[in-house]
Amino acid sequence: MEIKDKAVELVNNAELELDSIFKEIDRLEEINSLKVLNAFHNAEISEAHFNSTTGYGFGDIGRDAIEKVFAEVLGAEDALVRNQMISGSHALTVCLFGLLRPGDTMLSISGLPYDTLHEVIGITDNPSSLKAWGVDYKQIDLVDNDFDIDAIKACLENKKIKLIEIQRSKGYSTRKSLTIDKLERVIKAIREVDKEVIIMVDNCYCEFVETKTPLEVGADIMVGSLIKNLGGGIAPNGAYIAGRKDLVELASERLTVPGEGKEVGPTLGVNKSFLQGIYMAPQVVAASLKTAILTAKVLEDLGFDVEPRYNEKRADIVENVIFRDPEKLISYVGSIQEASAIDAHAKAVPTEMPGYEDLVIMASGSFTQGSSIEISCDGPIREPFIAYQQGGLTYKYGKIAIMNAVSKLID
Repeated sequence: MEIKDKAVELVNNAELELDSIFKEIDRLEEINSLKVLNAFHNAEISEAHFNSTTGYGFGDIGRDAIEKVFAEVLGAEDALVRNQMISGSHALTVCLFGLLRPGDTMLSISGLPYDTLHEVIGITDNPSSLKAWGVDYKQIDLVDNDFDIDAIKACLENKKIKLIEIQRSKGYSTRKSLTIDKLERVIKAIREVDKEVIIMVDNCYCEFVETKTPLEVGADIMVGSLIKNLGGGIAPNGAYIAGRKDLVELASERLTVPGEGKEVGPTLGVNKSFLQGIYMAPQVVAASLKTAILTAKVLEDLGFDVEPRYNEKRADIVENVIFRDPEKLISYVGSIQEASAIDAHAKAVPTEMPGYEDLVIMASGSFTQGSSIEISCDGPIREPFIAYQQGGLTYKYGKIAIMNAVSKLID
């Protein structure tokens, strides 16, 4: 890397202006750290829980203890935390197929879901989709980056909906991510019309960004990935499903076997890394937030459009930089790759990726393949050419990556 003096000066000056915001993040980290520590104490975590099982995974006390910890941290009755779920998209698929039946209707109230769910739902044809299984799909778009409560109520009054899906993070869209207070308002409105509909939240990228979880404001079940926030950069893979006990059990029987559910599933040596991951997660998420805020401040100072702005309330760890130019997007993503620990010598280029319709460019020089909690940046090669940046295992590594990117931009 050839970081220019001007880039160092720009970033350091921006950092000084962010001191009060960073202190608020330190306070958030402290609150969430206490929440995790209390969960460890209440589950009586000990070295015995680091042990592993193989085969069927019967009697895995570590796995059971991990799920107690996650359930308490997330405000859930129960949780399914498994290395057999390879990603957030996989966990969402398990949950949807576990809860929906032929003839049911699923309603998305946060607009079009993330690209990798299009074939799962059947928005894009696939013979293994929910649509192919006889599940109907409806969608209500956001209005001015908030829920269209009147349209949601009208839909619930006119048709029986089995499950409402809410995606909090923006995905590859231009909308804002959804804060807990917005979730709380819409859930209250939904319950005024339908007390039985299942409210499911895709919580990827959002854990520990606020002090409350979707379950604590009325959601029934939520899903997230362990190579994002709650894995703390330590979990090698995995995901979680947490919420009402009966719904978690249905999801577990879709993941494993009806009649066995959560009782099976070998941990294959991941127990310690799962526990260390959630233990470190409040600090790692705080570092990611600081990196995102620094990025927003510096890039805005350089004249680029960013979302959210540095001083806006945040719902997730993702920062958008809107380039409106494919070459600038490709250059920026490449500069983040150069500042990575792994594969820094590799050149980031747009390519086809499973589950995506557009070419995607991705910088992810990560210890865990595809990890989004480590400093990473990606985006589809489509208008308006947005870089979606997330992560930073430590703030200092994130800061260095931004200085390298700024060096390229000022050229």
